[in-house]
Amino acid sequence: MPIERSTYKDYVIRYIYNGIRENRFRAGEKILESHLSKELGISRAPIREALADMVRRDLLEYRPQVGNFVASLSPKEIIESYMARGVLEGFAVMQGINNFTEEDLSRLEEMAHKMKLFAEKGEHKALIDLGQEFHEELFCHCTNAQIVLFTEQLSLKLHLLFYKHWGKVYTPEEIRDRHLKIVTTIRDKDPVKLEQLIRQHYIETGDKIIEQES
Repeated sequence: MPIERSTYKDYVIRYIYNGIRENRFRAGEKILESHLSKELGISRAPIREALADMVRRDLLEYRPQVGNFVASLSPKEIIESYMARGVLEGFAVMQGINNFTEEDLSRLEEMAHKMKLFAEKGEHKALIDLGQEFHEELFCHCTNAQIVLFTEQLSLKLHLLFYKHWGKVYTPEEIRDRHLKIVTTIRDKDPVKLEQLIRQHYIETGDKIIEQES
């Protein structure tokens, strides 16, 4: 099926992102515009836009006069990324705590149970995609558009790290229970506890990923 011109950039981002996730593009590997243009059958302009976008998200590293490379994150960068996401999402969900309906919360609970099933079956992509959907549902209730934007910008990087290590950091039951705890705290209408819980949700994962990376 032909790609819509307006979505070329997003298509290229997804293509590279999935390539990193599936280990077709490895940390430190150079990403060549010419190869992508030939492989995807599109011009270099949207590819260049996509690469610049991925550099801004810290998924790629740009080296002047050399090119774009798949980023390799240091332990410090991993910790800081997870901490930043926890702070941003914690505030976003706290700010929107009164905007959740019972239907929203039931849907979130269902997602948590499905994540456990995907983890048990080893369906990595389905698990990560559903986890992303769960957290987007959390912070989309925030009415501060800038906070939502900054939170979203960290998503791809963190999901790549979790995709690589999820089977070693949490059991399927822990994945489900950690997310159900968030839903319960939203239902209890305790904004301070909720913000602290989500912040810790990310910091704990960052610490566990550091253990696997070292």
